[in-house]
Amino acid sequence: MISPHILAAEAASAAGAGSFASMILSLVILVGFMYFFMLRPQQKEQKKKNAMLAALEVGDTVLTTSGFYGTIIDISDDTVIVEFGSNKNCRIPMQRGAISVVEKPEDSANAVETKKDSKKK
Repeated sequence: MISPHILAAEAASAAGAGSFASMILSLVILVGFMYFFMLRPQQKEQKKKNAMLAALEVGDTVLTTSGFYGTIIDISDDTVIVEFGSNKNCRIPMQRGAISVVEKPEDSANAVETKKDSKKK
């Protein structure tokens, strides 16, 4: 004859195994959400920034991470020399990573033409 205490203990251990599996499943789902909503967008943004920095050219207007606008006058491996303001003697070498936004000269010319066209109408 099987004691009711033994039956209750077996039922509790079976329920414990089920709750452990559900806990592992919920943990896996949580890690999946973290990857797709936090890590993956960050990786996409990093790829976009690396592509932007790889496409730097002399004459591009840039915005640095410190908030200064300037024009690129020379590019080497990891260093970019940027000329700031109308003073042609203000040339500062900086790392490529210190550039946050790049504006190509043809982009700014198109923006000026678009503004002129909209004012004529």
